[in-house]
Amino acid sequence: MVEAILGALAAFVIHTIQSLGYTGVALLMAIESACIPLPSEVIMPFSGYLVSTGEMNLWLVALAGAVGCVLGSIVAYYVGALGGRPFIEKYGRYVLISRRDIEIADRWFDRRGEIAVFVGRLLPVIRTFIAFPAGVARMKMAPFIVYTFVGSYIWSLGLAWIGKTLGENWDTLGVYFHRFDAVIGAVIVAAAAWWIWRHVRHERTLGERG
Repeated sequence: MVEAILGALAAFVIHTIQSLGYTGVALLMAIESACIPLPSEVIMPFSGYLVSTGEMNLWLVALAGAVGCVLGSIVAYYVGALGGRPFIEKYGRYVLISRRDIEIADRWFDRRGEIAVFVGRLLPVIRTFIAFPAGVARMKMAPFIVYTFVGSYIWSLGLAWIGKTLGENWDTLGVYFHRFDAVIGAVIVAAAAWWIWRHVRHERTLGERG
């Protein structure tokens, strides 16, 4: 059952980008930034691979990724602003957001202030949850959007460039892999499995302490 679900998720990511193009990239990145487990470390490199085939443009791919991040982050921001931390802690588990994830983002924001929204966008895990404490703190929307966009653009561009580079050298790398989309699918499965295991482990630890 789990393998079927993760396989469907991989197919969804690949099909969405191939069918909707830049809109698909923005949609998937918005989902990820709204804290639903859909790793940008997979979305953007596959988009970059399509750049290497001539189907997409590198700069527009990065732009679509950044716009999607902003849209998803605004959703997460308002969840934090309107519901507060208690709401996130109560319902976050249903989308695999652990209390530890929120605590890490909280500490990061408390120590570095608003600039944490920019820097946090360049760091795995933290980038996914940094909008929550920004919303709880009622950070001004204009700088929140600017910092989110700039940080997300750099992140998206870097990952897309990696995918593009891999695609351009596929003749050499092809002896190790059969198809790029198959590799992406395998990475999605592994990333999703890790995310679920990590969440369950943290919840179990909290339960034992309680």
